[in-house]
Amino acid sequence: MSAAPLAGLRVLEFTHTVMGPSAGLLFAELGADVIKVEPAPKGDHTRGLGGFAAGFFAAFSRNKRSLAVDLKQPEGQAVVHRLIPSVDLVLENYGPGTMERLGCGYEALAALNPRLIYVALKGYLAGPYEHRPALDEVVQFQTGLAYMTGPPGQPLRAGASVIDIMGGMFGVIAAQAALRERELTGQGQRVSSALFESAAFLMTTHMAGMVATGLEVRPMPARRGAWAVYEVFRTAGDGQLFIGVTSDQQWSRFVKEFGLSGLAADPRLETNLMRLAERHWLIPELQQVLATLPQADVEARCERANVSWARVGQPGDLFEDPHLLATGGLVDVIISRAGGQEGKQTVLPALPVEFGQDRERPAVRMQPPRLGEHSIDVLAEVGFSANEIEGLVRRGIVTVMTSASP
Repeated sequence: MSAAPLAGLRVLEFTHTVMGPSAGLLFAELGADVIKVEPAPKGDHTRGLGGFAAGFFAAFSRNKRSLAVDLKQPEGQAVVHRLIPSVDLVLENYGPGTMERLGCGYEALAALNPRLIYVALKGYLAGPYEHRPALDEVVQFQTGLAYMTGPPGQPLRAGASVIDIMGGMFGVIAAQAALRERELTGQGQRVSSALFESAAFLMTTHMAGMVATGLEVRPMPARRGAWAVYEVFRTAGDGQLFIGVTSDQQWSRFVKEFGLSGLAADPRLETNLMRLAERHWLIPELQQVLATLPQADVEARCERANVSWARVGQPGDLFEDPHLLATGGLVDVIISRAGGQEGKQTVLPALPVEFGQDRERPAVRMQPPRLGEHSIDVLAEVGFSANEIEGLVRRGIVTVMTSASP
């Protein structure tokens, strides 16, 4: 099987920030021709973000082409309308009503191509909230994810844009289902995913647990654990690692490897359920033992005991992660402050999938595009003449890449 199974599909992407671009990246990585439609003349505002968002554009824009069009002008809308008959999917994650005001809502575009799959990535699905603006962080607080993540009384958003990315993934799943249905019916349709409902879906196990136990759920740092040993432990020299012992067989191997014969023979610790009741003294005792051992020694013993463990890492550690480096898990990407091609080459995580017995990973075919880098090519492919393109550029309807483009 090819690592580019979606080759032959054409996608128009009207997106910004994380949710929409991450969905577009999934299609692009899997081989689709993804054309990122950016507002002319300045382009996607994500190109110029700073702080923790400075890498957004480069992170989600590889393997895409850039077409810069001013959709606020009727001529710009007409440019997009001429593209639509050749397009399989449209992705958009603008605020409610924005695409309609720009003449590119589902009804307008489906009239030009009944086979079109229109993927609307929103804050909320249909209902009382659907016209509200939303953000990843907003819905984390709204659904209880932030409550579950932070210590009691200190709700805390997750340390990555998990809901934006998951919402984008659900949008791609819905689009793939719609593509399958189109094979059977010949008709396209509008599909949607949303931040709020994605975050609510993550709360499924907590909600089910409330019903099963009759108890209110506690934030994760104060949770009623399912496993007795499921903790971050300190090691000598201020090291830290997480250890999870999730079966009685693992417990036997763990205490043997660390020479804890007293714990191995203690009748109070015979099963995981019994060990849970003894956590109040068991965890401090284990911590006292591990704190005397070097980090590397603890890691080696956990590996030999075949229990789950991980040192407490940071994002920067992934640049040198031996597993990712050995397996094609990092791909070469060129990043600049503006997200263009004139910048520093680095590595970023590859799409976390593999195909076939050769376990092939999707490849980087194109670096993140400069603004309007592919405007001329895309328009020419659907029949715009050189004179037409020149006129659109002259009137500011379309932006093309120049040597000064970011």
